[in-house]
Amino acid sequence: MTQNRLTEAEAQQLREKYNPDGSLLRHDQMELLKMMEVVADICKKHDIPWWLSSGTLLGAARHKGFIPWDDDVDIVLLKRDYKRLKRILLKLNSKEFVFHTLESDVEYVNIFGKFRKREGRMRVTSRRYDYYHWAGVGLDIFAIEKTNYLAARIASVTYNNLQHLTSYIRCGWIRRPLIRLIEGLCLGILNPLLWLIGRINPKGEYHYMLGTGWAKHTFYMKDTLPLTTTAFEGVEFPIPKDIDAYLTNVYGNWQQIPSDEVIKRCIHCREYREEIYGND
Repeated sequence: MTQNRLTEAEAQQLREKYNPDGSLLRHDQMELLKMMEVVADICKKHDIPWWLSSGTLLGAARHKGFIPWDDDVDIVLLKRDYKRLKRILLKLNSKEFVFHTLESDVEYVNIFGKFRKREGRMRVTSRRYDYYHWAGVGLDIFAIEKTNYLAARIASVTYNNLQHLTSYIRCGWIRRPLIRLIEGLCLGILNPLLWLIGRINPKGEYHYMLGTGWAKHTFYMKDTLPLTTTAFEGVEFPIPKDIDAYLTNVYGNWQQIPSDEVIKRCIHCREYREEIYGND
């Protein structure tokens, strides 16, 4: 896995370009690191297994920390463990952090939860953020479940496309009930039917919880468990046992650095883009 890792000189060049010390992005990445430690401590206290995933795992493998242009954190749990963590985080009495979910904000539409800072508002391209009660930096906390691609794809396309339409409705007393109606129809009626379709799963595939999105991301327990650990920005966090197979299933050639044009599209927050590229 490590044979094609970036050289120290290459890694430093990327840091200097995208997230040098003193930059807003680097500051917020360090805030995210503190939040990762908070969630890690809670999971350890309650014996809840979790691991780094997606871009955060890629950063651990390729950069030994954050991808220089990454502006969020991705962690994953099995669906049953996610439900346990969700109950704990929703009851968390914190003046600094909040667990942003369907239950805590009527405007929030994502199936996954986001462990956010209460203060601050990220300026992102999605108009949905204009309606959110909280929009600070945060950790994306995903659940995966055993299902097949067909079920994951149908659930994702249906739920997310319908909810996307609600972002164009500026009148809150129309938008908010419609959000909840779509949620009830998709999560209460469609997803139980898709769960049955997902039982046809000879390869033992896992996908993000039905309705989440990114249906092509496929996970296998043979690549994941038992978990191991790695240093991420100097802090030990849990990761899948076969990081190369895990990332290859998600990204293909994950060791290749994308083009600057692709990187620019990956940066969600306008402030970070403007800091790196100016106002072009």
